Amino acid sequence: MLAAYAATQSETDPLSGLVVGDRPAPEAPAGWSVVDVRTAGLNHHDVWSLRGVGLPADRLPMILGCDAAGTDADGNEVIVHSVVPSDGWRGDETLDPRRTLLSELHQGTMAEQVMVPTANLVPKPAGMSWETAACLSTAWLTAYRMLFTNSGVQPGGTVLVQGAGGGVATALIQLGRAAGLRMWATSRDAARADRALEIGADRVFGSGERLPERVDAVMETVGAATWSHSVNSLQPGGTIVIAGATSGYDPRKGELNKIFFKQLKVIGSTMGTRDELAQLARFVQAAGIDPVIDSVLPLDKARDGFAKMVDGDVFGKVVFTLH
Repeated sequence: MLAAYAATQSETDPLSGLVVGDRPAPEAPAGWSVVDVRTAGLNHHDVWSLRGVGLPADRLPMILGCDAAGTDADGNEVIVHSVVPSDGWRGDETLDPRRTLLSELHQGTMAEQVMVPTANLVPKPAGMSWETAACLSTAWLTAYRMLFTNSGVQPGGTVLVQGAGGGVATALIQLGRAAGLRMWATSRDAARADRALEIGADRVFGSGERLPERVDAVMETVGAATWSHSVNSLQPGGTIVIAGATSGYDPRKGELNKIFFKQLKVIGSTMGTRDELAQLARFVQAAGIDPVIDSVLPLDKARDGFAKMVDGDVFGKVVFTLH
């Protein structure tokens, strides 16, 4: 079957290890299902895998991809939940210290077929497009948990999103706007700032710019470069939800004095549960949200999508189509 997979890894030239070619079709054991993939989404996780981060070389070749939507063996339209807990785990699968994502231990979603635990299949809402469904499993699920499970912000509250443009950031803006939150964002790029306003941000500020008032919560995925700004942007008792650190994990100043003096909350957030993915899918459909999609490409052109992400030339999601 056709698949996009990591054959080798390179920290400096990740595309050198990407192959779009034939891989064996999966055969599902008991408790697992094979899904005929209609659409698959690209994430930074896939580029990191090609760089050798989070994917040991002894697991190569590895089909990439965490996001997918398709049909199961009974013809049901489903969305794939990519967090796979260890055998016997009960409860929130994101808290399992031995959890993995598809494409880390088990083959990923960028293929004509993917094998997943049957419990990881979520019904695709009737009428939802395949392209929308392919956006939800990773970036949008991460945003949903950050905003609705962990931030504590009520409708009418103000949320700052650090770094407009990526899949998580665009999802946060669109979800927050639909839920009645006032969504602010930061950006270093004027064109991305304009796009953020177009998709629902109330205001966009330059990176590090002083805000006209302090916010209830900050959604932080940038890390070291924006940490002090995030802390300084919060009103007393506010919350930083951190789900990534693309600029590094070690800020120059920890700002601990401000965190305890202002009684701020710092909450780590990783992906989401199967139940949260089902809730997200229903919300997106009911609210009529169309996720921002940068481009839609056939899987045999996957290299073009990966190149856009490596070059930082993506606003929203890149989606690959099959069948």
